[in-house]
Amino acid sequence: MNVYDELVERGFIAQVTDEDAVRDMLSQPGVVFYVGFDSTATSLHAGSLVPIMAMLHLQRAGHVPIFLTGGGTTMIGDPSGKTEMREMLSEAAIRANGESIHAQVDRYFHFHETQAVALDNAEWLLPLQYILFLRDVGVHFSVNRMLAAEAYRQRMERGLSFIEFNYQLLQAYDYLTLYRERGCVLQMGGDDQWGNILAGVDLIRRVEGATVHAMTFPLLTTASRAKMGKTAEGAVWIDAERFAPYDYYQYWINCDDRDVVKFLKLFTFLPLGAIARFAELEGAELREAKRVLAYEATQITHGREAADEAAAAAKAAFGAGGDLEGMPTTAVAASELAASIPLPNLLAEVGLARSRGEARRMIEQGGAYVNDDRVTDVDYMVGENDLTKDGILLRVGKKRFHRVTVA
Repeated sequence: MNVYDELVERGFIAQVTDEDAVRDMLSQPGVVFYVGFDSTATSLHAGSLVPIMAMLHLQRAGHVPIFLTGGGTTMIGDPSGKTEMREMLSEAAIRANGESIHAQVDRYFHFHETQAVALDNAEWLLPLQYILFLRDVGVHFSVNRMLAAEAYRQRMERGLSFIEFNYQLLQAYDYLTLYRERGCVLQMGGDDQWGNILAGVDLIRRVEGATVHAMTFPLLTTASRAKMGKTAEGAVWIDAERFAPYDYYQYWINCDDRDVVKFLKLFTFLPLGAIARFAELEGAELREAKRVLAYEATQITHGREAADEAAAAAKAAFGAGGDLEGMPTTAVAASELAASIPLPNLLAEVGLARSRGEARRMIEQGGAYVNDDRVTDVDYMVGENDLTKDGILLRVGKKRFHRVTVA
Protein backbone atom coordinates (compact mmCIF):
# COMPACT_ATOMS: atom_id res chain seq x y z
CA MET A 1 0.00 0.00 0.00
CA ASN A 2 1.24 3.49 -0.85
CA VAL A 3 2.08 5.24 2.42
CA TYR A 4 -0.31 8.07 1.52
CA ASP A 5 -3.21 5.61 1.22
CA GLU A 6 -2.23 4.05 4.54
CA LEU A 7 -2.31 7.48 6.19
CA VAL A 8 -5.77 8.04 4.73
CA GLU A 9 -7.04 4.67 5.93
CA ARG A 10 -5.63 5.23 9.40
CA GLY A 11 -7.38 8.60 9.68
CA PHE A 12 -4.41 10.97 9.51
CA ILE A 13 -5.45 13.20 6.60
CA ALA A 14 -7.73 16.23 6.87
CA GLN A 15 -6.68 18.33 3.84
CA VAL A 16 -4.11 18.03 1.08
CA THR A 17 -3.16 20.35 -1.76
CA ASP A 18 -3.32 17.73 -4.53
CA GLU A 19 -4.12 14.17 -3.49
CA ASP A 20 -2.99 12.49 -6.72
CA ALA A 21 0.24 14.48 -6.89
CA VAL A 22 1.12 13.76 -3.25
CA ARG A 23 0.34 10.05 -3.66
CA ASP A 24 2.57 9.89 -6.75
CA MET A 25 5.33 11.84 -5.01
CA LEU A 26 5.30 9.48 -2.02
CA SER A 27 5.37 6.37 -4.21
CA GLN A 28 9.15 6.76 -4.49
CA PRO A 29 11.40 7.00 -1.38
CA GLY A 30 13.47 10.05 -0.49
CA VAL A 31 10.82 12.79 -0.22
CA VAL A 32 11.95 15.44 2.27
CA PHE A 33 9.11 16.73 4.45
CA TYR A 34 8.74 18.70 7.65
CA VAL A 35 6.49 19.45 10.59
CA GLY A 36 7.03 22.41 12.91
CA PHE A 37 6.50 22.44 16.69
CA ASP A 38 6.73 25.69 18.64
CA SER A 39 8.89 25.53 21.76
CA THR A 40 6.26 26.63 24.28
CA ALA A 41 7.01 23.96 26.93
CA THR A 42 9.80 21.62 27.99
CA SER A 43 7.85 18.64 26.64
CA LEU A 44 5.43 17.70 23.91
CA HIS A 45 2.21 15.98 24.98
CA ALA A 46 0.06 13.17 23.62
CA GLY A 47 -1.78 15.62 21.38
CA SER A 48 1.50 15.99 19.44
CA LEU A 49 1.57 12.29 18.64
CA VAL A 50 -0.65 12.56 15.55
CA PRO A 51 2.02 14.46 13.55
CA ILE A 52 4.81 12.41 15.12
CA MET A 53 3.18 9.11 14.16
CA ALA A 54 2.46 10.37 10.64
CA MET A 55 6.12 11.38 10.31
CA LEU A 56 7.19 7.93 11.50
CA HIS A 57 4.99 6.22 8.92
CA LEU A 58 6.63 8.32 6.18
CA GLN A 59 10.09 7.65 7.61
CA ARG A 60 9.41 3.90 7.65
CA ALA A 61 8.40 4.20 3.97
CA GLY A 62 11.84 5.64 3.14
CA HIS A 63 11.14 9.38 3.27
CA VAL A 64 13.21 11.98 5.14
CA PRO A 65 11.66 13.84 8.09
CA ILE A 66 12.71 17.27 9.28
CA PHE A 67 11.58 17.86 12.86
CA LEU A 68 11.54 21.65 13.24
CA THR A 69 11.28 23.44 16.56
CA GLY A 70 10.21 27.06 16.50
CA GLY A 71 12.90 28.91 18.41
CA GLY A 72 12.14 31.89 16.20
CA THR A 73 8.38 31.66 15.71
CA THR A 74 7.80 31.00 19.43
CA MET A 75 9.26 34.46 20.06
CA ILE A 76 6.10 35.79 18.38
CA GLY A 77 3.45 33.20 19.19
CA ASP A 78 1.01 31.50 16.85
CA PRO A 79 -2.48 33.09 17.03
CA SER A 80 -4.13 29.97 15.53
CA GLY A 81 -6.80 28.53 17.81
CA LYS A 82 -6.16 31.11 20.54
CA THR A 83 -8.58 33.73 21.82
CA GLU A 84 -5.82 35.62 23.60
CA MET A 85 -2.21 36.44 22.85
CA ARG A 86 0.16 33.70 23.99
CA GLU A 87 2.48 34.23 26.92
CA MET A 88 5.77 35.77 25.83
CA LEU A 89 8.66 33.52 26.87
CA SER A 90 12.27 34.60 27.19
CA GLU A 91 14.72 33.65 24.47
CA ALA A 92 16.64 31.48 26.95
CA ALA A 93 13.49 29.59 27.98
CA ILE A 94 12.51 29.02 24.36
CA ARG A 95 15.97 27.71 23.52
CA ALA A 96 15.94 25.36 26.52
CA ASN A 97 12.47 24.09 25.59
CA GLY A 98 13.59 23.36 22.04
CA GLU A 99 16.66 21.45 23.20
CA SER A 100 14.52 19.39 25.59
CA ILE A 101 12.00 18.58 22.84
CA HIS A 102 14.75 17.56 20.40
CA ALA A 103 16.15 15.17 23.02
CA GLN A 104 12.69 13.68 23.60
CA VAL A 105 11.84 13.02 19.98
CA ASP A 106 15.23 11.48 19.25
CA ARG A 107 13.65 8.35 20.79
CA TYR A 108 11.25 8.28 17.85
CA PHE A 109 13.44 9.40 14.93
CA HIS A 110 17.02 8.43 15.94
CA PHE A 111 18.58 11.51 14.33
CA HIS A 112 22.18 10.28 14.53
CA GLU A 113 21.38 6.90 13.01
CA THR A 114 19.03 7.87 10.16
CA GLN A 115 18.54 10.64 7.62
CA ALA A 116 16.04 12.36 9.91
CA VAL A 117 17.04 15.92 10.85
CA ALA A 118 16.22 18.06 13.89
CA LEU A 119 16.39 21.82 13.23
CA ASP A 120 15.40 25.05 14.96
CA ASN A 121 14.07 27.95 12.90
CA ALA A 122 15.85 30.40 15.24
CA GLU A 123 18.88 29.56 13.08
CA TRP A 124 17.54 31.60 10.16
CA LEU A 125 14.75 33.72 11.68
CA LEU A 126 16.60 35.50 14.49
CA PRO A 127 19.36 36.92 12.22
CA LEU A 128 16.80 38.32 9.74
CA GLN A 129 17.16 41.98 8.79
CA TYR A 130 13.58 43.13 9.12
CA ILE A 131 13.45 45.74 6.35
CA LEU A 132 15.06 43.39 3.83
CA PHE A 133 12.73 40.60 4.95
CA LEU A 134 9.67 42.79 4.31
CA ARG A 135 11.01 43.71 0.85
CA ASP A 136 11.84 40.11 -0.11
CA VAL A 137 9.02 38.19 1.58
CA GLY A 138 6.36 40.61 2.85
CA VAL A 139 5.72 41.96 -0.64
CA HIS A 140 4.18 38.59 -1.60
CA PHE A 141 1.49 38.69 1.11
CA SER A 142 -1.96 40.24 0.80
CA VAL A 143 -3.31 41.72 4.02
CA ASN A 144 -6.88 41.13 2.80
CA ARG A 145 -6.15 37.45 2.21
CA MET A 146 -4.48 37.08 5.60
CA LEU A 147 -7.44 38.67 7.38
CA ALA A 148 -9.75 36.22 5.64
CA ALA A 149 -7.85 33.29 7.20
CA GLU A 150 -9.70 31.57 10.04
CA ALA A 151 -6.87 32.02 12.55
CA TYR A 152 -6.81 35.80 12.12
CA ARG A 153 -10.53 36.30 11.61
CA GLN A 154 -11.31 34.69 14.98
CA ARG A 155 -8.95 37.07 16.73
CA MET A 156 -10.03 40.33 15.08
CA GLU A 157 -12.87 41.05 17.52
CA ARG A 158 -10.71 40.51 20.62
CA GLY A 159 -7.66 42.15 19.13
CA LEU A 160 -4.78 40.83 17.06
CA SER A 161 -1.36 42.23 17.91
CA PHE A 162 0.94 43.33 15.12
CA ILE A 163 3.63 40.92 16.31
CA GLU A 164 1.25 37.96 15.88
CA PHE A 165 0.30 39.24 12.43
CA ASN A 166 3.86 38.43 11.34
CA TYR A 167 3.57 34.75 12.27
CA GLN A 168 2.27 33.59 8.89
CA LEU A 169 5.12 35.33 7.06
CA LEU A 170 7.71 33.64 9.24
CA GLN A 171 6.16 30.18 8.92
CA ALA A 172 6.02 30.60 5.16
CA TYR A 173 9.66 31.67 5.20
CA ASP A 174 10.50 28.46 7.10
CA TYR A 175 9.11 26.42 4.22
CA LEU A 176 10.99 28.54 1.66
CA THR A 177 14.25 28.13 3.60
CA LEU A 178 13.83 24.36 3.94
CA TYR A 179 12.95 24.08 0.25
CA ARG A 180 16.09 25.98 -0.73
CA GLU A 181 18.51 24.38 1.72
CA ARG A 182 17.09 20.88 2.22
CA GLY A 183 14.98 20.16 -0.85
CA CYS A 184 11.85 19.97 1.31
CA VAL A 185 8.69 19.63 -0.80
CA LEU A 186 5.99 18.69 1.74
CA GLN A 187 4.89 20.47 4.90
CA MET A 188 2.48 18.80 7.31
CA GLY A 189 0.70 20.11 10.40
CA GLY A 190 -2.55 20.39 12.31
CA ASP A 191 -5.63 21.42 10.38
CA ASP A 192 -5.66 24.80 12.15
CA GLN A 193 -2.38 25.48 10.33
CA TRP A 194 -3.83 25.03 6.83
CA GLY A 195 -3.78 28.75 6.02
CA ASN A 196 -0.23 29.22 7.29
CA ILE A 197 1.03 26.16 5.40
CA LEU A 198 -0.65 27.26 2.16
CA ALA A 199 1.06 30.63 2.57
CA GLY A 200 4.39 28.80 2.39
CA VAL A 201 3.29 26.82 -0.69
CA ASP A 202 2.29 30.08 -2.37
CA LEU A 203 5.51 31.88 -1.36
CA ILE A 204 7.66 29.13 -2.91
CA ARG A 205 5.58 29.29 -6.10
CA ARG A 206 5.98 33.07 -6.32
CA VAL A 207 9.66 33.26 -5.41
CA GLU A 208 11.05 30.02 -6.86
CA GLY A 209 8.43 29.13 -9.47
CA ALA A 210 8.21 25.66 -7.90
CA THR A 211 5.31 23.46 -6.88
CA VAL A 212 5.40 22.04 -3.37
CA HIS A 213 2.66 20.47 -1.30
CA ALA A 214 0.82 20.64 2.02
CA MET A 215 -1.05 18.12 4.14
CA THR A 216 -2.91 18.59 7.41
CA PHE A 217 -4.09 16.29 10.17
CA PRO A 218 -7.49 16.42 11.86
CA LEU A 219 -7.62 18.16 15.24
CA LEU A 220 -8.53 15.22 17.44
CA THR A 221 -10.92 15.12 20.32
CA THR A 222 -11.94 12.03 22.24
CA ALA A 223 -15.41 10.52 22.00
CA SER A 224 -16.31 12.46 25.16
CA ARG A 225 -15.25 15.67 23.34
CA ALA A 226 -12.15 16.14 25.49
CA LYS A 227 -9.08 17.58 23.80
CA MET A 228 -6.62 14.86 22.81
CA GLY A 229 -3.73 14.57 25.25
CA LYS A 230 -5.53 16.27 28.14
CA THR A 231 -6.98 14.88 31.36
CA ALA A 232 -8.74 16.47 34.30
CA GLU A 233 -5.32 16.58 36.00
CA GLY A 234 -3.58 18.27 33.06
CA ALA A 235 -1.52 17.40 29.99
CA VAL A 236 -0.35 13.87 29.15
CA TRP A 237 3.33 14.73 28.63
CA ILE A 238 5.61 12.40 26.69
CA ASP A 239 8.45 13.26 29.08
CA ALA A 240 8.74 10.44 31.63
CA GLU A 241 9.86 12.95 34.29
CA ARG A 242 6.66 14.96 33.91
CA PHE A 243 4.27 12.06 33.32
CA ALA A 244 5.33 8.60 34.47
CA PRO A 245 5.21 5.70 31.97
CA TYR A 246 2.73 3.93 34.25
CA ASP A 247 0.37 6.95 34.13
CA TYR A 248 0.94 7.14 30.38
CA TYR A 249 -0.07 3.47 30.06
CA GLN A 250 -3.14 4.15 32.20
CA TYR A 251 -4.15 7.10 30.00
CA TRP A 252 -4.46 4.77 27.00
CA ILE A 253 -6.00 1.79 28.78
CA ASN A 254 -8.68 4.04 30.27
CA CYS A 255 -9.75 5.54 26.95
CA ASP A 256 -13.39 5.57 25.93
CA ASP A 257 -14.56 2.32 24.30
CA ARG A 258 -15.60 4.34 21.25
CA ASP A 259 -12.02 5.56 20.72
CA VAL A 260 -10.15 2.25 20.87
CA VAL A 261 -10.10 1.33 17.18
CA LYS A 262 -9.43 4.92 16.11
CA PHE A 263 -6.53 5.18 18.55
CA LEU A 264 -5.08 1.81 17.48
CA LYS A 265 -4.97 3.10 13.90
CA LEU A 266 -3.40 6.43 14.83
CA PHE A 267 -1.09 5.63 17.72
CA THR A 268 0.28 2.15 16.96
CA PHE A 269 1.97 0.47 14.02
CA LEU A 270 -0.25 -2.60 14.19
CA PRO A 271 -1.35 -3.73 10.71
CA LEU A 272 -4.78 -2.49 9.71
CA GLY A 273 -5.97 -6.08 9.28
CA ALA A 274 -5.05 -6.90 12.87
CA ILE A 275 -6.84 -3.78 14.12
CA ALA A 276 -10.00 -4.64 12.18
CA ARG A 277 -10.74 -7.64 14.41
CA PHE A 278 -10.96 -5.36 17.45
CA ALA A 279 -13.82 -3.45 15.81
CA GLU A 280 -16.03 -6.50 16.39
CA LEU A 281 -15.43 -6.58 20.15
CA GLU A 282 -17.71 -5.11 22.79
CA GLY A 283 -17.86 -4.75 26.56
CA ALA A 284 -15.38 -6.78 28.57
CA GLU A 285 -13.76 -8.22 25.43
CA LEU A 286 -12.73 -4.70 24.44
CA ARG A 287 -10.48 -4.60 27.50
CA GLU A 288 -7.95 -6.72 25.62
CA ALA A 289 -7.89 -4.19 22.79
CA LYS A 290 -7.25 -1.45 25.33
CA ARG A 291 -4.35 -3.40 26.81
CA VAL A 292 -2.86 -3.79 23.33
CA LEU A 293 -3.29 -0.05 22.69
CA ALA A 294 -1.77 0.93 26.03
CA TYR A 295 1.20 -1.42 25.63
CA GLU A 296 1.97 -0.45 22.02
CA ALA A 297 1.60 3.30 22.65
CA THR A 298 3.79 3.13 25.78
CA GLN A 299 6.41 1.05 23.99
CA ILE A 300 6.66 3.57 21.13
CA THR A 301 7.14 6.52 23.47
CA HIS A 302 9.00 5.01 26.45
CA GLY A 303 10.47 1.74 25.19
CA ARG A 304 9.69 -1.94 25.68
CA GLU A 305 11.08 -2.17 29.22
CA ALA A 306 8.90 0.70 30.47
CA ALA A 307 5.86 -0.78 28.72
CA ASP A 308 6.52 -4.18 30.34
CA GLU A 309 6.85 -2.56 33.78
CA ALA A 310 3.70 -0.48 33.33
CA ALA A 311 1.69 -3.50 32.18
CA ALA A 312 2.94 -5.58 35.11
CA ALA A 313 2.18 -2.79 37.60
CA ALA A 314 -1.33 -2.38 36.18
CA LYS A 315 -1.90 -6.11 36.49
CA ALA A 316 -0.72 -6.08 40.11
CA ALA A 317 -2.82 -3.03 41.00
CA PHE A 318 -5.95 -4.84 39.91
CA GLY A 319 -5.12 -7.94 41.96
CA ALA A 320 -4.11 -10.17 39.09
CA GLY A 321 -0.51 -10.78 40.07
CA GLY A 322 2.29 -8.90 38.38
CA ASP A 323 4.97 -6.52 39.65
CA LEU A 324 4.30 -3.09 41.20
CA GLU A 325 7.78 -1.75 40.36
CA GLY A 326 6.50 0.16 37.33
CA MET A 327 3.86 2.05 39.32
CA PRO A 328 4.56 5.71 40.29
CA THR A 329 6.10 5.51 43.74
CA THR A 330 6.90 8.01 46.47
CA ALA A 331 9.18 7.15 49.39
CA VAL A 332 8.43 8.72 52.77
CA ALA A 333 10.67 8.74 55.82
CA ALA A 334 10.06 5.95 58.36
CA SER A 335 9.81 8.56 61.10
CA GLU A 336 7.13 10.44 59.17
CA LEU A 337 5.07 7.29 58.70
CA ALA A 338 5.54 6.34 62.35
CA ALA A 339 4.04 9.69 63.34
CA SER A 340 1.21 9.13 60.79
CA ILE A 341 0.29 11.36 57.84
CA PRO A 342 -3.16 12.84 57.23
CA LEU A 343 -4.59 11.12 54.14
CA PRO A 344 -5.55 14.42 52.39
CA ASN A 345 -1.97 15.61 52.78
CA LEU A 346 -0.56 12.38 51.39
CA LEU A 347 -2.92 12.31 48.39
CA ALA A 348 -1.88 15.86 47.50
CA GLU A 349 1.82 15.16 48.08
CA VAL A 350 1.93 12.19 45.69
CA GLY A 351 -0.09 13.99 43.01
CA LEU A 352 -3.38 12.08 43.23
CA ALA A 353 -5.06 15.37 44.14
CA ARG A 354 -4.15 18.90 43.13
CA SER A 355 -4.62 20.22 46.66
CA ARG A 356 -5.51 19.09 50.14
CA GLY A 357 -8.94 20.61 49.69
CA GLU A 358 -9.55 18.53 46.57
CA ALA A 359 -8.30 15.46 48.41
CA ARG A 360 -10.76 16.07 51.25
CA ARG A 361 -13.61 16.29 48.75
CA MET A 362 -12.52 13.01 47.13
CA ILE A 363 -12.53 11.29 50.53
CA GLU A 364 -15.92 12.73 51.48
CA GLN A 365 -17.38 11.51 48.17
CA GLY A 366 -16.07 7.98 48.72
CA GLY A 367 -13.46 8.08 45.99
CA ALA A 368 -10.30 7.46 48.05
CA TYR A 369 -8.81 4.07 48.93
CA VAL A 370 -5.91 2.84 51.04
CA ASN A 371 -4.80 -0.70 50.16
CA ASP A 372 -8.11 -1.22 48.35
CA ASP A 373 -10.16 -0.20 51.43
CA ARG A 374 -12.42 2.79 50.89
CA VAL A 375 -11.75 5.65 53.31
CA THR A 376 -14.52 8.19 53.96
CA ASP A 377 -13.04 9.83 57.07
CA VAL A 378 -11.22 13.04 56.09
CA ASP A 379 -9.24 12.81 59.35
CA TYR A 380 -7.86 9.36 58.50
CA MET A 381 -4.16 9.07 59.40
CA VAL A 382 -1.95 6.87 57.22
CA GLY A 383 0.60 5.08 59.39
CA GLU A 384 2.68 1.99 59.93
CA ASN A 385 -0.42 -0.18 60.32
CA ASP A 386 -1.20 0.46 56.63
CA LEU A 387 2.21 -0.75 55.47
CA THR A 388 2.26 -4.04 53.54
CA LYS A 389 5.13 -5.93 51.94
CA ASP A 390 4.50 -3.90 48.76
CA GLY A 391 4.22 -0.57 50.58
CA ILE A 392 0.96 1.38 50.80
CA LEU A 393 -1.25 1.42 47.72
CA LEU A 394 -3.28 4.61 47.34
CA ARG A 395 -6.11 4.92 44.84
CA VAL A 396 -8.56 7.62 43.82
CA GLY A 397 -11.51 6.66 41.66
CA LYS A 398 -11.34 3.35 39.85
CA LYS A 399 -8.11 3.70 37.94
CA ARG A 400 -5.57 6.13 39.45
CA PHE A 401 -2.97 4.50 41.67
CA HIS A 402 0.17 5.54 43.54
CA ARG A 403 2.43 3.46 45.75
CA VAL A 404 4.04 4.79 48.96
CA THR A 405 7.16 3.07 50.30
CA VAL A 406 9.41 3.71 53.28
CA ALA A 407 12.71 5.45 52.58
